Amino acid sequence: MHVRIDPSEQYQSLLGFGGAFTEAGAHVLSQISAEKRNMIIDRYFASDSGINYRLCRVHMNSCDFSLGNYSCDDSAGDTELQHFQIARDRKHLIPWIKAAMAVAGGPIDLLVSPWSPPAWMKTNGTMNHGGSLLPEYRDTWARFFMKFIREYEKEGIPIWGVSVQNEPLATQTWDSCIYSAEAEADFIANHLGPLLQKEGLGDKKILIWDHNRDLLYDRAKRTLSNPEAAKYIWGIGFHWYSGAQFVNVEKTYREFPSKKLIFTEGCIENGVKLGQWDRGEIYAHNIMGDLNSGTVGWIDWNMVLDHHGGPNHAGNFCDAPVIVNTDTGEVFFQSSYYYMGHFSKFIERGARRIGCLMDGAYLELTAFLNPNGVIVVVALNRTGEERQFTLEILGERFTVLSPGHSIQTILLD
Repeated sequence: MHVRIDPSEQYQSLLGFGGAFTEAGAHVLSQISAEKRNMIIDRYFASDSGINYRLCRVHMNSCDFSLGNYSCDDSAGDTELQHFQIARDRKHLIPWIKAAMAVAGGPIDLLVSPWSPPAWMKTNGTMNHGGSLLPEYRDTWARFFMKFIREYEKEGIPIWGVSVQNEPLATQTWDSCIYSAEAEADFIANHLGPLLQKEGLGDKKILIWDHNRDLLYDRAKRTLSNPEAAKYIWGIGFHWYSGAQFVNVEKTYREFPSKKLIFTEGCIENGVKLGQWDRGEIYAHNIMGDLNSGTVGWIDWNMVLDHHGGPNHAGNFCDAPVIVNTDTGEVFFQSSYYYMGHFSKFIERGARRIGCLMDGAYLELTAFLNPNGVIVVVALNRTGEERQFTLEILGERFTVLSPGHSIQTILLD
């Protein structure tokens, strides 16, 4: 197999990689020693001893990976948000984010996503089971975003951007809220977008969709057809739970080149399985497919969970790259952690994806040009056989052996 890298053929510029800060993860970290907690944070956020996470997500109000339903203002009818507060986040979640920022020693772009407005703002009177935002609370809900941003920034945590709604077409037994494309566009055009501009927060990026790849293109087309909404929309977030469907990512990238694509959530569902190598391969396959289709950033779901795959107030247990047995204090770094690191540690913020042509189909590859001139090539072999390929770059050729079920990162300067 022959692979030719062409640095003159350039595509999207990379924003970064990372994972989500959740109340579940923060609670798990609070149950282990400071030494182990700091070790986990270091191995995620340090650029030398860690894997250099720089793009992360946090939930506004509760999500399924919270200890229970809550919002920052549970006072029914409080349209002025006089009772708004983030005291619950200050317990474990905010200290974790601050510790990560200290280890990173530089900016962490933080995306804020709501799973549900407070129950009193919704048609079904509960944060769970779908429902939708009552029209009379659209302005109040937009101010809720503004106040959340301001309160976090008072804590010294800059907010990079917001998505309008996590999974806006999913009616879940946990925190969820339904938006049609037209409702999402209306909320941005007439409420959230103008308010953030008026309040001096117009630099905050607004992302739409934040749901699966299957309807990514259709949803982007419908929402962006509203010109008043489109002028405020920075990009489109998406998840992996409907399947690989990279063709929809690339179609969206090509048709809407001024809007950025970010993978905002993905995890292996149905609980923890320690030591399974294929879980790392699933991550790498998805990361590579998304990057090669025009994605500028990739955010994993929970960074840390307990040995059950929680806590999760709806019993929706999942796996994570770092698992802590809270009974024994043991910490397990899963294959997904190491596979993530092959991208996040070496492909730097501002790197440009470059041409990567190959004449075979048994390996998956992507290539980036870092701002310092170093070329990064990541090769994934999901077959059980050792493969050999020739890597050609600027007239030079190298022979590379790729073991079965392996991932390699090659640096060329």
